[in-house]
Amino acid sequence: MKNIITAFLISLLVISCGRSGNPIVNQSFADSLIANYHTSPAAQTTDSNVVFWQRRMETLPENFVNGPKYASYLITHFHQSGDIKDLLKADSLMKESNKANREKEPGIFRTLSSFAMLQHQFQNADSFIKRASLLDPDNAANIYMGFDVAFELGDYDKAQKLLQSIAKDNSYGYLFRRSKYEHYAGSLDTAINCMTQAAEQAGNNKHLEQVALSNAADLNIHKGHLADAYELYVKSIKIDAADFHSIMGLGWIALVHDKNDTLAEKIFQFVHQRQASPDALLKLEQMAEARNDSVLENKYAAAFEAQATQSDYGRMYNKYLIDLYTGILNNPAKAVALAEGEISSRPTPQAYAWYVWSLFYNGQKDKAYEVFKQYVSNKPLEGLELYYMGKMMKGLNKGYNAQQFFKAAYKNRYDLSPAKVRDLENSLE
Repeated sequence: MKNIITAFLISLLVISCGRSGNPIVNQSFADSLIANYHTSPAAQTTDSNVVFWQRRMETLPENFVNGPKYASYLITHFHQSGDIKDLLKADSLMKESNKANREKEPGIFRTLSSFAMLQHQFQNADSFIKRASLLDPDNAANIYMGFDVAFELGDYDKAQKLLQSIAKDNSYGYLFRRSKYEHYAGSLDTAINCMTQAAEQAGNNKHLEQVALSNAADLNIHKGHLADAYELYVKSIKIDAADFHSIMGLGWIALVHDKNDTLAEKIFQFVHQRQASPDALLKLEQMAEARNDSVLENKYAAAFEAQATQSDYGRMYNKYLIDLYTGILNNPAKAVALAEGEISSRPTPQAYAWYVWSLFYNGQKDKAYEVFKQYVSNKPLEGLELYYMGKMMKGLNKGYNAQQFFKAAYKNRYDLSPAKVRDLENSLE
């Protein structure tokens, strides 16, 4: 009788949590944003600077200043346009500049490290920042970059020590990184608070302010505070409407909370038309999931795969490709291969969880469970990885463990695709 009552209460919880309540996304604001969108003054300035420095490079290619200047504006353009070729060109220019300076400039190595991070080349990033530290051991910028690299490589002890060494700083850079670490450590409220403080410390740098605001919004989605997330996204968009990450955040809230797939599709299509990256295609695939439209889902999944697997992107989209290959695209061997590459590049608990799930999905159940016990068990995981581990435990007939993972994943349900949330709700009934 007790078990029946418990199951009934869980069912009520799932049903009540599944109700969208009042819509959060203001339809009029979203429609106006799309209808009246034009290239922002900041983006126009970036475009002009890219053209100017490109011409300078063409007329004075030997000038040491031109390459790094051109590269810096290309990176700004990359963040605005999502065009991977901007990042690759900037990286190439800085490597040429490094050679011209006989590998004696620590600032160039720090820049190369940041470019490698953007490309998910974490081992290269580590090598570059170590070179910068040897040339310029007392520069605090090495600590900031060192934290970023250590964190992505899963060396959380080192990341924490580096963070503690700059704790008195309380600058944007410190607060931003502390937020990342607190999120990893499970202190989500502190993470949100630090990221919000970082936005306040951005000063006149509107780009940094927007990055912090949109990250704070992402953290609020993770916590399930979607109304707060919406306000932060809107605040960032009002600073500069070229913040396509925040615009897609509005679409995500419309999809997963408001159940307004029509508005979500409109927003995602709007971003897809203006961004060169494949990100919006993945959101459109998840929109199709919400509609239970398998034909449309396959269409967008295939389009995302076709772009994200291009050589220019390297490993940047492996996490999402693994998810598709163990789902709608159903190619477990490819998932395993990509996951193996990820754990060699960044041996984090999250990457090992992708590997475990890929192995299990590929029928290698015993190996999957052994890797889980060694590298994933009792480690901090996000909603997606918790869901994967729950599915594996269910497949291994470990019902109690499966339910624990499913319950934990459901707390982060707004990070998950609509199909996964439906599956979780069915599993928890």
